[in-house]
Amino acid sequence: QVELVESGGGLVQAGGSLRLSCAASGRTFSNYAVGWFRRAPGKEREFVAGISVSGQITNYADSVKGRFAISRDNVENIVYLQMNSLQPEDTALYSCARKTIPWATPTSDPGDFGSWGQGTQVTVSS
Repeated sequence: QVELVESGGGLVQAGGSLRLSCAASGRTFSNYAVGWFRRAPGKEREFVAGISVSGQITNYADSVKGRFAISRDNVENIVYLQMNSLQPEDTALYSCARKTIPWATPTSDPGDFGSWGQGTQVTVSS
């Protein structure tokens, strides 16, 4: 059983940056695509970014393209989300998850993912 633990959230002013980490314990997730999702208060969970097993394929929500970057270190079993030019609308609980099927390409549907972490809160003040 793999457990994912997110860290790196916090309070930042608009225009600032944060780097989130998603660390796997237990079984590795190096054979799985990984996604970052977020949920703002009163809203549905939405896809943010995804990365393939090799790290060569990435995809992003339109709202974060050009500002966020996802990467992974399969030796350390960590996936990162670098967030730049943060805006108040980025405020949410950010969670990572791995695809339920190994070696599958990253997708944006939360239903394709499992082993969800507890999340890390990101708050952007104006």
